[in-house]
Amino acid sequence: MAEEVSQQNESNVRFTEREALFYHSTIRPGKIEIIASKPMATQRDLSLAYSPGVAVPVQAIADDPAAAYDYTARGNLVAVISNGTAILGMGNLGALASKPVMEGKAVLFKRFADVDSIDIELDTEDPDKFIEAVALMEPSFGGINLEDIKAPECFVIEQALRERMKIPVMHDDQHGTAIIAAAGLVNACYLTGRDFKDVKMVVNGAGASALACTALIKSMGVRHENVTVCDTKGVIYVGREGVDQFKSAHAAVTDKRTLMEALEGADIFLGLSAKGAVTQEMVKHMAPQPIIFAMANPDPEITPPDVKAVRPDAIVATGRSDYPNQVNNVLGFPFIFRGALDVRATAINEEMKIAAANAIAELARETVPEEVAAAYGQKYQFGPEYIIPAPFDPRLMEVVSSAVAKAAMDTGVAQKQIEDFDAYRTSLKARLNPTTSVLTQVYEAVKANPKRMIFAEAENEIVLRAAIQYRDYGYGEPILVGRTDAVRAKLAELGVGDPGSYEIENSAVSEHVPAMVDMLYERLQRRGFLERDVRRMVNQDRNVFASALLKLGVGDAMVTGISRTFGQTIREVRQVLDPQEGRLPFGIHLMVGKNYTVFLADTTVNERPSSADLAMFAKETAAVARRLGHEPRVAFLSYSTFGNPPGRWLEPIREAVAMLDAEQPGFEYEGELAPDAALNPTVMKNYPFSRLSAPANVLIMPGLQSANISAKLLRELAGNATIGPMLIGMEKPVQVIPMTAIAPDVLTLAVLAAAGIAG
Repeated sequence: MAEEVSQQNESNVRFTEREALFYHSTIRPGKIEIIASKPMATQRDLSLAYSPGVAVPVQAIADDPAAAYDYTARGNLVAVISNGTAILGMGNLGALASKPVMEGKAVLFKRFADVDSIDIELDTEDPDKFIEAVALMEPSFGGINLEDIKAPECFVIEQALRERMKIPVMHDDQHGTAIIAAAGLVNACYLTGRDFKDVKMVVNGAGASALACTALIKSMGVRHENVTVCDTKGVIYVGREGVDQFKSAHAAVTDKRTLMEALEGADIFLGLSAKGAVTQEMVKHMAPQPIIFAMANPDPEITPPDVKAVRPDAIVATGRSDYPNQVNNVLGFPFIFRGALDVRATAINEEMKIAAANAIAELARETVPEEVAAAYGQKYQFGPEYIIPAPFDPRLMEVVSSAVAKAAMDTGVAQKQIEDFDAYRTSLKARLNPTTSVLTQVYEAVKANPKRMIFAEAENEIVLRAAIQYRDYGYGEPILVGRTDAVRAKLAELGVGDPGSYEIENSAVSEHVPAMVDMLYERLQRRGFLERDVRRMVNQDRNVFASALLKLGVGDAMVTGISRTFGQTIREVRQVLDPQEGRLPFGIHLMVGKNYTVFLADTTVNERPSSADLAMFAKETAAVARRLGHEPRVAFLSYSTFGNPPGRWLEPIREAVAMLDAEQPGFEYEGELAPDAALNPTVMKNYPFSRLSAPANVLIMPGLQSANISAKLLRELAGNATIGPMLIGMEKPVQVIPMTAIAPDVLTLAVLAAAGIAG
């Protein structure tokens, strides 16, 4: 049986070892791949990419090394480098064992800041060899992110590389935590009316992160004489024996010798040490409105509830996502490197780190965008429980990156100047697809408001794997529809240690069957169904049975469809569930690219929609687009563009546009348009009277044939870049998954249903 493990440094999520290994091995091993950014289809392409065409940029770079930023990927390429001597909280497990973590860090760079990254694991614990190896790679990269290297070697390595290399080098374990913690402290002091120069701070822990936090906070104005640092032996004071040079830099002149003594009257506690290091008694003796950053992982030095029990006036932050004010490095490092790369900085200096911290602090004080609040399911407002921005706030990219870039320019380490910062901020927003950020927020919102999800085909391994993940990741409780013994056997086969803890609904023995039969017979008796017909449907048709569970309120939402066609599945579901009043059900596919999302509707339900139907599809799909962070621009697609060529089926489109003209729905729309006139800026220029200000991102198809063919064709060509179809307009949240779906597809639709995005 697979052992259950916990990743509590990020959340309370629990999963099996088998599930973690499956995630890393499925589709293709690992988490990263390299793709070409230029066409490689013809012999001419290959000649330009390699020999002989490559000789031209080679000579240009030889003549001017700065040209490497123009003709190669160096300017957007960061190496994530480790020797595996301090992997997460697991210790020294070696360079090879660190590779999954380094690949993960590379993925975060790409996901959050569109920085290309490659992981490099160096098999040495010798600092000199490590330094030499990294320094020799300088021509390959625009920046170096050091990771999971133990102290004190990490201090020596980073300092030596910063002195030797002319590109940004940052050990994120030190400075990433320091920057986010500093941002939080700025806001905590702001809320409590404190000035950095006057506060008394106690730091518990003297490792890489703790000392980096201490150094940065001092750089930002906290006075050296007001800071007391403690390690496992107590206060680090001037004259204490056995203290290395890195700790001694922060030694205090004091007669205090214990953490308890140091915390007497202190304004700030900054912890990067161990679970339980701080007691409620210690907290009681701190200054009024104490600021407590208990950042030990996976468990804090003291939990926020324990602090609040004795000091309700405290402001508390931790490294955990299940408490307010999470100090999360992902708020910093992607955007710090983004800004540094964009100005071709030769270093990441103290001023750039301070600029990042202040930018993050200022962002937390601003009004949170509606899409962020809606996705998280709550209204964030600056205050004691919101002093650090949400990790997936889409504004971080432009705010932090531009602040870092400006600081690099102001301090003379930038080799490239940004002339127009407004244009630069706009370009930063365009680098990423807002859908990716908002979907992440949706997942977090469902965690905060879990739902009971009915999985109608739980004997299917793909569906069952998604159901396991749904529970393990904290989205709610799955209700598994199937034969009890078969489902439990499959759960055990998939590595679940407690199959009996899952709720299984078996139509052969379910206590809900009598109520289902009564409800459905009343509904269907005038549609040609006898009571025995209804009973047979409930007992034998999993979609009818699962839909009835949903109708009766046994679950909050439902997913089905992997074993039957969409058409057959929706017919069975409609035997039990109706559309929402005044609405027509329809389907939306999302085509998700690196920096765009296109919404296609109706791709699943209505064969020949009327003009009123088309107008309704446009309004409701535009609402979904807005919910996912996009300003909708709707195109009614056709084979014809503004009547050229003429044809028979144009009137419903024109009438739909006229209906929107009369209604003025508050978004851009245009039609009839051929796909190139809706999506290609060059073609769009031929129609200066078009009301679209940019390529369309909501495509309303004229009929089911064209819509379904287009969606399936694009899905096959785009692969993992497709989400859906999402079923809109039913009385209860129900999603019909494609027969080709894999477990992540099922999970995504389940979460969207639980969040009310698709409904």
